[in-house]
Amino acid sequence: MDCQYLPLSKTGQFSSLFLDYIARKDSLQPFYSRFPDLASFEQQIKNRSFDQQRRQVLVDVLERQYQHIDNKPDLSRLLQPNTFVVTTGHQLNIFTGPVFVIYKLITTINLAKQLKEAYPDYDFVPVYWMASEDHDFAEINHFTLFGKNYAWQTEQRGAVGRMNPTELKSLFAQIPEKLSLFEQAYLNHSTLADAVRYYVHELFGEKGLISLDADDANLKKVFAPIMRDELVRQKSSELVQTQTQYLENLGYKTIITPRDINLFYLNDQLRERLERLDDGRFRVVHTKQYFTEEDLLRLLDEHPEHFSPNVVLRPLYQETILPNLAYIGGPSEIPYWLQLKGVFDHYQTPFPILMPRNFAMYVPAVSAKRIHKLGLTPEDLFADEVSLKRQFVEQHTAHALRFDKENVQVNKALDGILHKATVVDPTLERAVLAETKRFANAVARLEKKMRRAEERNQETGIRQLLAVKHELFPNGGMQERTENFLTFQLNDKAFLQKLLNVFNPFDFRMQLCLES
Repeated sequence: MDCQYLPLSKTGQFSSLFLDYIARKDSLQPFYSRFPDLASFEQQIKNRSFDQQRRQVLVDVLERQYQHIDNKPDLSRLLQPNTFVVTTGHQLNIFTGPVFVIYKLITTINLAKQLKEAYPDYDFVPVYWMASEDHDFAEINHFTLFGKNYAWQTEQRGAVGRMNPTELKSLFAQIPEKLSLFEQAYLNHSTLADAVRYYVHELFGEKGLISLDADDANLKKVFAPIMRDELVRQKSSELVQTQTQYLENLGYKTIITPRDINLFYLNDQLRERLERLDDGRFRVVHTKQYFTEEDLLRLLDEHPEHFSPNVVLRPLYQETILPNLAYIGGPSEIPYWLQLKGVFDHYQTPFPILMPRNFAMYVPAVSAKRIHKLGLTPEDLFADEVSLKRQFVEQHTAHALRFDKENVQVNKALDGILHKATVVDPTLERAVLAETKRFANAVARLEKKMRRAEERNQETGIRQLLAVKHELFPNGGMQERTENFLTFQLNDKAFLQKLLNVFNPFDFRMQLCLES
């Protein structure tokens, strides 16, 4: 696999906040702790102490969650004070969802490996935080395989990790390919979280990746003091709004908007926001459930699993229950973490190093040959189709498609005409300029006609060019945000290993992976 690279700033795909972060812009330094380079991890390790009791709770939970997994990882490593984790997280998209989810996991695995090489006195465990409590089913219920979309329809509600995935049996009948791994996962497990843990372990377990489902009463109990404070004082909203205002004053668009209470009420069929009413009671939004403060705090003490942090508090929950050093995120995640540092500082919780995931575009052998034959660079591929076609035609034509030299001569003649006319009668200036503009427009139209004619002459090359463009940007979007990894894995069993071999977690560039 041959790799070519392009700065993310040259792709036109990323926000200024994300690009300025990876460019280490000085004005953003107050919004994070340490920049994601290898040297920063030395100080991150020294400042990341983690309570032994919390380690025990974490290991006990993981042991229970992995009890039915064959060849389960050595979870006892996490009990050692010199063991840390690096974490990525994502929703439980069916069949893993877009291929960038796989990229996140591989980035995390490779980061742990590189940290072990750089700091051999410590152990590093890659962790996949399963967003099992997320309730936006429409975001996870579909995937694209070989350009065709498949969707899971269900009447189930609430946290997606608790849903029963055996309904996916009807979806397998629609898919021409035999997907044994996912049949084993979805049809032999009673919750989506268990199914995801199973297939992630089958894909990456031997690389040391551990999947954590934080929808757990014992883990929530560790986080309960902060959730209590959120219910009573509602401090996080103010802290995030302050950071958000600072970022917006710098000219950035922000991602998340905090609520007054950044917790959901959670049960088997429901995940809804909690809000405080003017009379001091609490209400579960879109229901008829009400609580006094005393009753709600008692419920938190007795059943912390009924409370679920939203996007504002979930990162803090993660860092409270994990001995984590870094969070590996995408171009939307990193910016919203930058809104949260004030919350971490307030609760005296170390802020993780924010690592961008690897960004890649996989180019199968046929398209790789076309790219080479057409002489395309990585930057060319990210141009819009109109610009790409124009550039291609101009590079491959044997003719001059512009009248630049002629225009110089004509404009000199027109200047002479204008001078002569205005000497005779100054009021003729407008008439001469109007004729000059009409002539310029006629030349521009003629250039367009010549270019279209040349496009017809180069029809074969343009057709090949657009075929590559459409394959790498299906429906106009980036491949990694649409195609599933199976599109490539089914044709090349070594696909995942190849990515493991070429991804460098400290290389923040777009990577074109061309098959030979």
